[in-house]
Amino acid sequence: MKVEKGLFYTKDHEWVKIEGNEVQVGLSDYAQDHLGDIVYVELPDVDDELEAGDAIASIESVKAASDAFTPFAGKVVAVNEDLDDDPALINSDPYGAWIVKLEVEAAPTEDMLSAEDYEKFLSEEA
Repeated sequence: MKVEKGLFYTKDHEWVKIEGNEVQVGLSDYAQDHLGDIVYVELPDVDDELEAGDAIASIESVKAASDAFTPFAGKVVAVNEDLDDDPALINSDPYGAWIVKLEVEAAPTEDMLSAEDYEKFLSEEA
């Protein structure tokens, strides 16, 4: 499994890229691999207000249905509309196919995993 350096990860297998008060959230390579071929992604609406732990997307694959969650409270400022037409982008480029961008007041990372910590977490799950 590929783990992209410079990102933060959750134990639910989302990745997070923090740029000031904006964060991008997507699914890790591990998550997309375990879901299989993704066939549908239901995205939130721009301007939705989310709390930490809220679902940011419902994802359906040939194997299962699952939700992706946000680790931070914030307002949805963008959704990856490319996923409406081609949800399999998450399979082909999980770190390029972000799901949402959130505007946050704070993005505390103390409960997040670094790339190195996420790799260790994955090795313990295997």
